[in-house]
Amino acid sequence: MLRQVADGVLIHESEFCQSNAVVVQGRAGVLLIDPGVLGGEMATLANDVRELGQPVVAGFSTHPHWDHLLWHARLGPAPRYGTARCAATVRDRLSDPRAKARIAAELIPPDIAEQVPLDLLGLITGLPAEMAQIPWDGPGVRVIEHQAHAPGHAALLIEERGVLVAGDMLSDVLIPLFDVTGTADPIEDYLAALALLEGVAADVDVLVPGHGSAGGADQVPARIDQDRAYVHAVRDADGLIDPRVGPSAKDGWDWVAGVHERQLQRLARTSERDGTPG
Repeated sequence: MLRQVADGVLIHESEFCQSNAVVVQGRAGVLLIDPGVLGGEMATLANDVRELGQPVVAGFSTHPHWDHLLWHARLGPAPRYGTARCAATVRDRLSDPRAKARIAAELIPPDIAEQVPLDLLGLITGLPAEMAQIPWDGPGVRVIEHQAHAPGHAALLIEERGVLVAGDMLSDVLIPLFDVTGTADPIEDYLAALALLEGVAADVDVLVPGHGSAGGADQVPARIDQDRAYVHAVRDADGLIDPRVGPSAKDGWDWVAGVHERQLQRLARTSERDGTPG
């Protein structure tokens, strides 16, 4: 299942929405970032990691959406981290005893619902706000926190390997998705996050998005520009030309056009409610 993208960095692409799990090898074990969605895939991933001769010693969730908060018992009891704001958001959402049932009924597609293990959902510890590195015995992993897409979203820069794990940004198949309800200005928050990623682009040799294809160094500025163009088109109500939307979308991703339309509607309702232009 695992494919090496850099020295000591391997990825697995799920059948569900091309979700990417990232394995980073350290001295005594591996760091597992966004481990996956389907229980069978995570169990196989656990076997593959075991074949590397290293246990999972730490986990990390890039943001507080259900498909990035899952875990499998066979991955072991390693500490799992997220940013402080991410962890607080997860605690708040899961404090409702009906939360998991609601996630299963409303968010997980019915055709995979029985394959998604929710028993270990969201058991993450928030890193102190001042901590900009994941605490583990391996290559330095810089936490780049921003507020685009979800509260406390983090991109991770594996500095010694030149790998940027972007979370749900910089995808070749998914458009920028705004956090319409969790922030006062989702458009500007997204542009600010792209500026942060642009600030480290020169240090990146490999890009791994949360969903979609990994890319080389040339893909980092290209995808930043593409995402920024989408955000500007939405903000300025300008004509949208984006290969991820409409007939040019990758085979099997035609549903993104509907996501785009619903996002425009939600932004319009938010603007009307707040009395802001746009």
